[in-house]
Amino acid sequence: MKKILTAALVATAVLLAACGNLNFNSGTSGTTGSSSTSKYTTTGTSDSGTYEGVIKDGRYQTSSARGLQLTQNQQDGNAFNIKSMEAGLQEISKKQFATSKYVFEEGQLLSTATTKKWLAHRSSSDQDGLNPKSNSSTDPNKRVPTYLQTILEQDYMTQSGSSMSLGGVSIALGMNEYDYYEKQQYGATYTTHITDAAMTQQGRRMAKEVVARVRKMKGVSQDTPIVIALYKLAARDSLVGGTYFDYVVSTSGDSLQSWKPVNQQNEVLPTVDNKKPINQTVSDDFNNFQSNVENFFPTLAGVTAQAHYEDNQLAGLNVTINTQFYGLTEIQSFTQYVSSMASKYLPSGVKIQITVQATSGPQAFLARDSGQKDFTTHVFDSY
Repeated sequence: MKKILTAALVATAVLLAACGNLNFNSGTSGTTGSSSTSKYTTTGTSDSGTYEGVIKDGRYQTSSARGLQLTQNQQDGNAFNIKSMEAGLQEISKKQFATSKYVFEEGQLLSTATTKKWLAHRSSSDQDGLNPKSNSSTDPNKRVPTYLQTILEQDYMTQSGSSMSLGGVSIALGMNEYDYYEKQQYGATYTTHITDAAMTQQGRRMAKEVVARVRKMKGVSQDTPIVIALYKLAARDSLVGGTYFDYVVSTSGDSLQSWKPVNQQNEVLPTVDNKKPINQTVSDDFNNFQSNVENFFPTLAGVTAQAHYEDNQLAGLNVTINTQFYGLTEIQSFTQYVSSMASKYLPSGVKIQITVQATSGPQAFLARDSGQKDFTTHVFDSY
């Protein structure tokens, strides 16, 4: 059942990431470390709350280290962590880098080789490892676990006339709550649980070291703002991504300002194993919506949602409805009904996205931004 839900929710995330209208703004400029003859454009933005992206010589600038994790054993886990890290880091970055003044670029400072070294355990052969030196123990309660699992970098560029330069850097440190390991290759998997206190202590230590290292990189000045955010990775069998819990800003040299806590929570609705929901009212509202939708087409495979909370308040809801293949007119009628039930039962005032999909692919999409009353709907035709 979890595999079915995971596939459905991943498809929703991919679909939502692909939506948006892009307007192109052209110009010729040079970023730090790039040829002054390179041509840069920006993607434009579909609304004032999102960043424009950097395009160099007609190509979007990707990050070679995106999604890199320490071990394949961990990588086989939660598919939502990286997407959740990316979206959450942008939201934290907006507090420091206004969307009206900065342009977004995938991380260009950290290469794959550098990231691999940083993710390793410190040793005589790798002095760059951010994880503490291993003690070679295989006891779950005695071994030195892998605290840092993945690193994500985002760059924020500034434009001045015909030039573009690095205006700021944001880096997320993906910290393990559960460190999975094998005592022998291809053997059984064991788990070391890492407490919040230990995770925070190690994350803050690493943040200070990361800032010092980034300051020495080409193109980064002593007063380039650097944001370091700590992200707790969700367990690999979780149906939602992890959450941020701490971040700090460095505006000069290696010094850090005061750490700022982040209060985030994620959950899947309906809850499983009689787990108490984060917010009973939200859970009841979704259950009413689910019941009415499933009664419309009794053969639905399921209706699930990912709920995201900020400071104990619902901030967004991603709903996935899995169907069998139906005819176009049936899907049109079903989509209209889903829109009506969503307006009636789902919480008002928050961003909601609903994907209707079959095994053959998405069949319909509904969305409502926070503050809006009506849903925008689209039914995917077969041609």
